[in-house]
Amino acid sequence: QVQLVESGGGLVQAGGSLRLSCVASGVASGRTFSTYSMGWFRQAPDKEREFVATVTWSGRTDYTDSVRGRFTISRDNDKSMVQLQMNNLKPEDTAEYYCAAVLRSSGRFTQTNDYTNWGQGTQVTVSS
Repeated sequence: QVQLVESGGGLVQAGGSLRLSCVASGVASGRTFSTYSMGWFRQAPDKEREFVATVTWSGRTDYTDSVRGRFTISRDNDKSMVQLQMNNLKPEDTAEYYCAAVLRSSGRFTQTNDYTNWGQGTQVTVSS
């Protein structure tokens, strides 16, 4: 069971930037971090958890429309890490951000039930 630990959240003014990091440990026996598809999701108070970005095991990336062009997801397989660079932040980006992982070879990886492992979350607050 892979464990995920997020960091990098905080309070920032609108227009500012933050970089979230997620470090994975305990990958499945015989596997490496590079074989996991990774995603970032977020959940605002009284709202459902929603997809933000994914980087698959093959390096394919995808974003939800509201962050496309502002956020960039990347992975460093040597460090078992995935990052989310968030630029031009808006108040509506305020949420708890979660890292997710799945050991699977195909799929869009944009739904919560596409993933089997989740971190504890890191809070991002954007003030206007």
